[in-house]
Amino acid sequence: MSQNLPNMLNDTISKIREMVDTNNVIGEPIVVGDVTIIPVSKVSVGFGGGGSDHTKAPAAKDMPFGGGVGGGVKVTPICFLIVGKEGNVRMMPVAAPANTTADRIVEMVPDTLDKISAFIDSHSNKTV
Repeated sequence: MSQNLPNMLNDTISKIREMVDTNNVIGEPIVVGDVTIIPVSKVSVGFGGGGSDHTKAPAAKDMPFGGGVGGGVKVTPICFLIVGKEGNVRMMPVAAPANTTADRIVEMVPDTLDKISAFIDSHSNKTV
């Protein structure tokens, strides 16, 4: 078997390790006055590879090789940790975007209820 495939896989894994480190998961703290904000993310990594040796003669030294390797990294923000001046820590989650129509409707309900309530209040004040 050719050494090309293991070499390609090792090179790919090495490059992915360079791209993904702890600073991608727990970001650099941001200090604003007495408050420190720490970003937290989720890192997803995937890769794959394959190859094959092709030859007509099994004893041939220089076997042609065909193969490939690919990979990807996805960084998704999850939340921010907010550390106050007295050591109080709060977590502010990053809301995931609505994927379906039902999710969008659920997101719109609070704002719609506020608008309806304001409309009713404004009409109630006019009639009194």
